[in-house]
Amino acid sequence: MNTRRRQSTRLPRFDYTRQGAYFVTLCTRNRACLFGDIVNGEMRLNDIGNLADGLWQEIPVHFPQVEIDAWIVMPNHVHGVIVIADPHVGATHASPLQRPSGPRKGSLGAIAGAYKAAVSKHLNRPGHPCGLPIWQRNYYDHVIRDDAALDLIRQYITDNPARWDEDPENPARQLGKE
Repeated sequence: MNTRRRQSTRLPRFDYTRQGAYFVTLCTRNRACLFGDIVNGEMRLNDIGNLADGLWQEIPVHFPQVEIDAWIVMPNHVHGVIVIADPHVGATHASPLQRPSGPRKGSLGAIAGAYKAAVSKHLNRPGHPCGLPIWQRNYYDHVIRDDAALDLIRQYITDNPARWDEDPENPARQLGKE
């Protein structure tokens, strides 16, 4: 039996619960443009995009140790800066007999996973079933090391809609390569 093991995109031995700023990109499954369109270099959110945007803004409600910085919902992905301000809010306890599965509580992975789950849950609720998987597995991240890098990432997020024609996540660009 041939089983492929997926490679992690996370930094080895890096603590993603650590205080700091992280740039994340969450992509829709098969790069489907679910969230709206780019019109004249500006992102125009549809209802699903407005939902994704609103739930992004709610991240600090569910994760009190988190602040959100710059973000944008694009047609088929979300870029955002997540700042873990105080990773040690409250006590943590894990039984030595049980090994918890999934990302560590309060980690960047837990935050990204909770956001993706919230969007999916709202879109697949009774009476409003989307019925399709919304997200690609995993997400991209970059640990922001200093203020200069943060400023560049903020500018990248701001400029993203105007550069949609060159964006590697743009499905129309992919069609032009084939």
